[in-house]
Amino acid sequence: MNTRRPRLAAALATAALASLALAGCAGTAGSASEPAADPSSLVLALVPSQDQANLVDTAKPLTDMLTEKLGIPVSGVVSKDYQAAVEAMGAGQAQIGFLPSLQLWQANDRYGASVVLQTERNGNITYPGQFMTNNPDKYCSTPVVERDGMSFCNGADALQGPAGLDSITKIAGAKVAVLGPGSPAGYIYPMLAPKEAGVDIDNGFQKVPVTANDASVLAVYNGDAEVGFSFWDARTLVAKDKSDVGQKVVVFGLTDEIPNDGVAVSKDLSPELQEKISTALEEYSTTEEGSAALKAVYSITKLAPADPASLDVVARAAQQLGLQ
Repeated sequence: MNTRRPRLAAALATAALASLALAGCAGTAGSASEPAADPSSLVLALVPSQDQANLVDTAKPLTDMLTEKLGIPVSGVVSKDYQAAVEAMGAGQAQIGFLPSLQLWQANDRYGASVVLQTERNGNITYPGQFMTNNPDKYCSTPVVERDGMSFCNGADALQGPAGLDSITKIAGAKVAVLGPGSPAGYIYPMLAPKEAGVDIDNGFQKVPVTANDASVLAVYNGDAEVGFSFWDARTLVAKDKSDVGQKVVVFGLTDEIPNDGVAVSKDLSPELQEKISTALEEYSTTEEGSAALKAVYSITKLAPADPASLDVVARAAQQLGLQ
């Protein structure tokens, strides 16, 4: 999959690196005849799937654990967008990345990063993107049903994609909350579905840019957009502050299943250190404390060894949108 159209990298590399304020960068490389020494500190790059202002604090139990297990200080940083984390790993400004599926593939394909772990959520290794609305009369061809306090229609309560895609052509002319083009669930998959259904995704509806999944939910909740894209079920991210979000924001469609996100580590780290990082994170995810910490960061219930080949499908989806 190395033959690609001119892609985001050239335009994004400078902007992405500038947008990521990183501390504690790695040490210098050794000579050509010697392998580079492992750094004296590590940076864990996080992408803003929700409120990025508090994400580093939320991830502190995770970085504290890694610091203790590895014997090396580990600090967490939040990138401005998904692509920034990939470019930071390529530039040696971050050595560990918690990345969505497309960015895992890119980190490996572009920069040789090792994809070591993928996440499990409630026993699932894939998830759908969701189409949500504050106007169910327009988008729901079946009655709205409620499941665990959240409203669905068009069979989306099955919680597995695809579902309800017959209704996505109705977004033509609407305001739609859309994440950046690096987001599998907030852009790639939900943009590909209407494109394949014949909707003009360039000019057929008004895009309302948002930076995170919870912001997409809030845009629909507050009426700033009629439809929003996000991962399933991002409404839970705002439910603590907006207790009626499950009733005001109705999920009317689900995309095809998307490979789960996971963890990549820099090729510049020794195989021994890569293994230590992978083992520490996987074992941490099986503990009560670790499960709680990972759930707070990215709603992760477990980390398991990765299947890098499973990521090819999201790369192909991005390619169909001209993003590879």
